[in-house]
Amino acid sequence: MTERHIPVLGVPALEFLKVRDGGIYIDGTYGAGGYSAAMLAAADCQVIGIDRDQTAIASGFDMVEASGGRLTLVEDRFSNLDDVARQCGFAQVDGVVLDVGVSSMQLDQAERGFSFRLDGPLDMRMSSTGSAKDGPSAADVVAVANERDLANIIFLLGEERHSRGVARAIVKARTDAPITTTTALARIVGSVVRSKPNEIHPATRTFQALRIFVNDELGELAGALSASERILKPGGRLVVVSFHSLEDRIVKSFLVSRGEARGGSRHLPHVEHAAASFTTLTKRPVVADAQENARNPRARSAKLRAAERTEAPAHDADLSDLLPRLPSLDDVMKGR
Repeated sequence: MTERHIPVLGVPALEFLKVRDGGIYIDGTYGAGGYSAAMLAAADCQVIGIDRDQTAIASGFDMVEASGGRLTLVEDRFSNLDDVARQCGFAQVDGVVLDVGVSSMQLDQAERGFSFRLDGPLDMRMSSTGSAKDGPSAADVVAVANERDLANIIFLLGEERHSRGVARAIVKARTDAPITTTTALARIVGSVVRSKPNEIHPATRTFQALRIFVNDELGELAGALSASERILKPGGRLVVVSFHSLEDRIVKSFLVSRGEARGGSRHLPHVEHAAASFTTLTKRPVVADAQENARNPRARSAKLRAAERTEAPAHDADLSDLLPRLPSLDDVMKGR
């Protein structure tokens, strides 16, 4: 196989997945192909790699050729991973791995507009075609969102305590000139948020919030968890690696809700509750050791949670209550 980057928490991820010969596995966030390569090397298995980024899919063609037909790449959102698997001819799979968030490959490309450290267009869309059909960009959002919505987005998705000041500064600055580049936005945020030496860049949380909002990352994660529940066979494994508290909280809450077989109250009429659809394998999230942290600083914030599918049917419960209460991207763009 062609050598690829080492995925964050790759060793424990493979251990929890229990990759075996003849198994079918989904890499829901293909990226640079690290998890897919590791699974293909671990056993004579089939892997479906999914990514909404056309560039990531194109970069994986060499791995497809080297896999001898064992790797299939599909450009799609990972919230559709169950439909993708069925379209590939698999009614059930043995494992799903999700590495949530932006990839280092995307951050390193200035033209994608994800990084405040590189001057580029304020885009942030994970799909890489850049056309109108891919939805509004971050520049589109900061151009039309009202101050209250901007403040809520930055506070809830970026956990930025100066969100009101940042939103006010953005609205004021855009009356003078459109905010179309990463450096322009970073400069505006830096005029409000101050940081001390060795602290994160002042624009970190605002950029995170806009990226998550533009790509509906938390909604996609909730959708991917439900899709995994539907497509995993009994005994199949789900492994999720997340990089900030918002993502980890959703994964944890999902596994708690799916791991409970709650009984009714003796004070209320009897109500049937869905049986537990997952058994959690990680009582506490797995984190990187000192050696991995030294090798890859991105691993410092990573948390891995894993669970095994039971024989119970998938739950019908809506996961919207796990998500922050924010207006939709469409509503913001319409100036609701």
